[in-house]
Amino acid sequence: MQERKSLPPAVRRRFQTGRPCLDLVHTGGEGELAVWEIVHTSEDLGRWLSVILEIPGITAEDADLTAFRTLRAALSRSAFGQAAGTPLSPNDIDTINSAATERPLTPRLGPALTLDYPDPTAKAALSTLARDAIDLFASPLATRIRVCASETCGLLFVDASRPGRRKWCSMDRCGNLSKVARYRESHSGEPGA
Repeated sequence: MQERKSLPPAVRRRFQTGRPCLDLVHTGGEGELAVWEIVHTSEDLGRWLSVILEIPGITAEDADLTAFRTLRAALSRSAFGQAAGTPLSPNDIDTINSAATERPLTPRLGPALTLDYPDPTAKAALSTLARDAIDLFASPLATRIRVCASETCGLLFVDASRPGRRKWCSMDRCGNLSKVARYRESHSGEPGA
């Protein structure tokens, strides 16, 4: 399994939302999100579910792709809508609840006190992600779902900061780029600039 820290920075940024269900949204999508699509095959699905949930060896079949795309679309509409102050649609709620009814990934403690997931499947992983979404949307953090303020970003994140005024998906990238731009703008008229 490829670990998040070994992903290229541009891809790694997609999976820093603060919630696995929102990380799933950042795998691509329909319409304008199609340019960001990274899940084309069942092998891709297994790989990215493993990265998102940090559980190695998640297996997927071609039949799982439809369930994945349906859940991802519902999560995407719901999360971007929540960030804009729009209530979740009844159809999206039904889709999320339906996915959550499947058996989720179940951890097991190994003899060496290690965490293991026997036979991790995409169906179970999608159920686990749907349950994470239910937990998020039913919690006070639902009002803290944000879209990065950078005009060139648009990634979702959960603002878990104490004051609740975070604007950037990452201070390492978007926040820093904004600060640099403001600094250059404020010092552009100075002599020697």
